[in-house]
Amino acid sequence: MNDYAEQPKEFSPEKIKVIKSLIISIVFVVILYVVRIAESALGLDFTSLGVLPRETEGLKGILLAPLIHSDYLHLFSNTLPLLISVFFLFYAYPRSAAFVIIIIYFLSGAGVWFLGRDAYHIGASGIIFGLIAFLFCMGVLRKEKKSIGIALIIVFLYGGTICGILPTDPSVSFESHLFGFTTGVICSLIFKNRDEYTEKYDWEEEEDEDEEQDEDEEQNEDEYDDDENNFKDL
Repeated sequence: MNDYAEQPKEFSPEKIKVIKSLIISIVFVVILYVVRIAESALGLDFTSLGVLPRETEGLKGILLAPLIHSDYLHLFSNTLPLLISVFFLFYAYPRSAAFVIIIIYFLSGAGVWFLGRDAYHIGASGIIFGLIAFLFCMGVLRKEKKSIGIALIIVFLYGGTICGILPTDPSVSFESHLFGFTTGVICSLIFKNRDEYTEKYDWEEEEDEDEEQDEDEEQNEDEYDDDENNFKDL
């Protein structure tokens, strides 16, 4: 009887992409919880590390503000949207994801620093609004199955949050939402064609076939006309 070692099962590229995207989204959120737990354990208040518009000391908030939350309820409210949006970003647009999240991270904070109200602005909601805007606009711009599907999920889950870009609650940094959302839209225009397109719809394939058929017919007609002219010359 021959002994043999069972070959390890290899993950498909699609599964690897799912696992990688899930790990990145979880790690990102875990970092936020580590910061919040450290703040509570040390009895400190990190609010002063947020963005303070038009003040030199507030510049550090462009880097640190998304990591800081006023309390656990604030962090809980951002947890699921971050997990979902970061996952979809790295799953659907792996070539663009790192650039997009970095741009949204820093530009949303910079916009708040230049034009925000005179108060400390903290929290990751600016990133969330940026990613939501990016994922939705990519579905509109790319018009492919995966992008449209993700855009519809985003609208279903978070379509109502669009009002967050308006100054409806003085205790909420609508500026972070607004600049994050605007940056996300801009990123979608910049990176719309960076990632490879997936399979087309049936009707798109039919249109391509019709176009190819029309081109063949036109080419045949031109060849026929050339042959006819050559016959007349003879």
